[in-house]
Amino acid sequence: MQRTDIRDKFHLYRRKVILAILPFLFFNSLVYGQERNFIFNKSGSDDQNVSYGFFLAGHNSTLRIKYSEDFLDPDNTNLTNVRAIMPVFSPGFALGFLVTGRLHDQVNVLFTPKVGFYEHRTDVQLFADDPNEVGGIGINTVPLMTEETLIEFPVLFKYKSERFNNTRMFFIGGVNGQVRTKKQEEADEDPVVLLGRDLALEMGMGFDLYFKYFKFSPEIRFSHGLMNLYREGHSDPRIDGAITDIRRKSITIYLNFQ
Repeated sequence: MQRTDIRDKFHLYRRKVILAILPFLFFNSLVYGQERNFIFNKSGSDDQNVSYGFFLAGHNSTLRIKYSEDFLDPDNTNLTNVRAIMPVFSPGFALGFLVTGRLHDQVNVLFTPKVGFYEHRTDVQLFADDPNEVGGIGINTVPLMTEETLIEFPVLFKYKSERFNNTRMFFIGGVNGQVRTKKQEEADEDPVVLLGRDLALEMGMGFDLYFKYFKFSPEIRFSHGLMNLYREGHSDPRIDGAITDIRRKSITIYLNFQ
């Protein structure tokens, strides 16, 4: 009987052993290569007590209105021609600066002064005779446009998750003081007249993304005005007396660079 040496057995299965080991060697070299090539970016360092940056923003804004008791009274003949008053979301943009104070590794306070350009559209639906139908009633929609430029002073608190590689998630919230650049005498010529000062509550969320030379933080934020801006007795005669309360509302996408 022929004796089989252990070296012969290894010679028979050498190819299989090598083929089985190769994937593990490849995986190990790949992981090692990724760890060696990974860069932990320190741009926009969170260790600084005070840091600075800038941002660009695009928003969709509208007005929230509250009807008056006279408009809701079916016996009031002064406003019977008005079917509805409907604010519409309109686009705009803003730009400003970031001043970030470090309270904790995961908590910051932000002061973000900015200039915002807003356009408010309000559609007024009026009952009118329909020329296409004998004895019928039609509806005409009249758009009323109000434009304004606001100087804004948001003061916000930012709570961040622990940093994972070059990414952090955060939540943000605070208040925003707003002052219109246009004088009230000029604003009284608008079809929907608003007062020039407001205070808004803001809240949102986003991500800190760390790159080699800067930190980029995309963010979405919601703003709700807290003050009644309606200036009674100066708006378009067709809606004057139909409204008692107007407040701003907006949704904004921020692109922060730091």
